[in-house]
Amino acid sequence: MTAVTVTTDRTKFLRLALAADAAVTGVNGLAYLAAAGPLADLLGPGAGLLRGIGAFLLVYAVAVGVLATRTAVNAAATKAVIAVNLAWTLASLVAAVAESGEFTVLGLVWTVAQALVVAVFAELQIMGLRRAR
Repeated sequence: MTAVTVTTDRTKFLRLALAADAAVTGVNGLAYLAAAGPLADLLGPGAGLLRGIGAFLLVYAVAVGVLATRTAVNAAATKAVIAVNLAWTLASLVAAVAESGEFTVLGLVWTVAQALVVAVFAELQIMGLRRAR
């Protein structure tokens, strides 16, 4: 009989959640930078604001992506990502409610939808952090 070695990587789920977050965030950042004008017409906020958000999202995506590639994921850095994701979610929802006149209907739907996606990433990262312990 042959012995089978079973290894478990308790950070795999967390790294996957971080990588998915980085990928989606990076795509959004690129879209905001590359198509700020047309997206401003569709969503409502000005092209300058969308470019600024796009630049932030790209930098953030790279940082989260680097974190996702680490074999030993830093818990403090992951908690920071979770905190930023939760802050983004809250800020997006507040913006949708407080500044609804700036947004088009599609812009409001988009803002709420992306806030929910970011909240899901935060929850997946919380779950992954718990599993990694």
